[in-house]
Amino acid sequence: MNLFSDIHALVLDRLERLVAEGELPAGLDFSNVAVEPPRDPAHGDMATNAAMVLAKPAGRKPREIAAALAERLGDDPRIASAEVAGPGFLNLRLAPSVWAEVVAAAIARGNDFGRSEMGRGVRVNVEYVSANPTGPLHVGHTRGAVFGDALASLLDFSGHEVTREYYINDGGAQVDVLARSAYERYREACGLEPEIAEGLYPGDYLVPVGQALKEKYGESLLDRPESEWLEEVRAFATERMMEMIRADLAALGVRMDVYFSERSLYGSGRIEAAIARLEEKGLIYRGVLEPPKGKMPEDWEPREQLLFRSTAFGDDVDRPIQKSDGSWTYFAPDIAYHLDKIERGFDALIDVWGADHGGYVKRMKAAVAALSDGKVPLDIKLIQLVRLFKGGAPYKMSKRAGNFVTLRDVVDQVGPDVTRFVMLTRKNDAPLDFDFDKVLEQSRDNPVFYVQYAHARVRSVMRKAEALGIDVNGAPALEDEAEFAVARKIAEWPRLVEIAARGHEPHRIAFYLYDLASAFHALWNRGNDRPELRFVQEDDAAASAAKIPLARAVGVVISTGLGILGVTPVEEMR
Repeated sequence: MNLFSDIHALVLDRLERLVAEGELPAGLDFSNVAVEPPRDPAHGDMATNAAMVLAKPAGRKPREIAAALAERLGDDPRIASAEVAGPGFLNLRLAPSVWAEVVAAAIARGNDFGRSEMGRGVRVNVEYVSANPTGPLHVGHTRGAVFGDALASLLDFSGHEVTREYYINDGGAQVDVLARSAYERYREACGLEPEIAEGLYPGDYLVPVGQALKEKYGESLLDRPESEWLEEVRAFATERMMEMIRADLAALGVRMDVYFSERSLYGSGRIEAAIARLEEKGLIYRGVLEPPKGKMPEDWEPREQLLFRSTAFGDDVDRPIQKSDGSWTYFAPDIAYHLDKIERGFDALIDVWGADHGGYVKRMKAAVAALSDGKVPLDIKLIQLVRLFKGGAPYKMSKRAGNFVTLRDVVDQVGPDVTRFVMLTRKNDAPLDFDFDKVLEQSRDNPVFYVQYAHARVRSVMRKAEALGIDVNGAPALEDEAEFAVARKIAEWPRLVEIAARGHEPHRIAFYLYDLASAFHALWNRGNDRPELRFVQEDDAAASAAKIPLARAVGVVISTGLGILGVTPVEEMR
């Protein structure tokens, strides 16, 4: 049951009636007609802009259309009143029975309440994390991992066919640096002093890799030149790093469907094939780029390169794909990788990147538009920084990592559920402050606690009802405004899911759950002053049976919402 969709359909039906009756001209476009919650709840339960958007094409005054629409809506039993407001908005109040039906529908549908077929089987690839396999995941990766995983779950819940994917950046020079760093830890395992030169990775996390190399090769690599051991050590160290990354993601509750290696593209002909595809479209040429704006780099000189005409698709400048020495730029394998996604049959692509990749967005979108002839959209979500605090001060760096706080540092201190929820309490493109003390506070100011506490209260109601032998399957009865406020918020859930999925905004789920918890706690507190509003009334089983369904519905929605976020709802607070 999606009440907003149902009332929207009713509004469209009555508009068609006005057309049939000659009140409105034929051929009007109703696509911009919306039914939404009013900004001020005092104005009603829902509001429609129908008269405002149709006035000009219909050649009628907005208030005239609104009045005619209000009259036609009045014959539906769900509509208690329809009032024209302002220049022509129409505010609707629904019959009390409607809200009881919403509560009953939430209970009947259970964790499928709010699930939709909006995606209609659309195949979506969500690529996220995709960190260089050179060390443990840091807190920035944590936020990207949570965002990408929650977005994938949200899209799945709204009917999409989702693939979660990790792109292993193992094709660049950074993995050679990893190999050399691991080799020094191997020398250390062999009893020699490691030489961690500037530019190598200093973290202690490579000590076990060096020991594992010693176990596999003994001391046989010590006397061999780098040209002989580099490839073997690189492959060995990369795999060990990916094992660590997979374990870190599992600790956060993140599991990928696909791990795609960048290195697999090299020597396979797929990079060349992707460039050839663009060349066939007349989008590849040899040329010299303009010097970069701002301060001129000392080593810059004009040189001919192979360029992709990305300006044809909205980019600021054309982009090099091959250097003057014949080697590929970083952009070339990324083009081939996204062509691979397109050829796997995905209807839409989503990439989740760190904010430092903002300058890469336009070229990647241009490449995908060119490769797919504009048929496969690419949405790139940039994840802003996470600022860590503890005891009111910036949190110290991790010695194990070398120079950053790791995902495991965060999860080990506060747990995966708190980590995941807090990472979604801001929109992805806004910086996020993560205070280790505040995220564990038991207060309204801590959204994790506040939402979990609401669910725990629902569960306490159910346990108490069971202990007293109260029937929890009765028909819901709503009387007080605080009860209707909770029911209205429950009714928003299916609409909210569709809005969040359409905008690729999983943070909306966290915001909604906090608002629902607020409405529920307000009702609970109201029951402290008015015993007849309490969910369980020990001396009145019939009244309890009518009150408990509202609490059950709240529990259903919070449990479902937390499930999308990857957070386990708690049964009781300790």
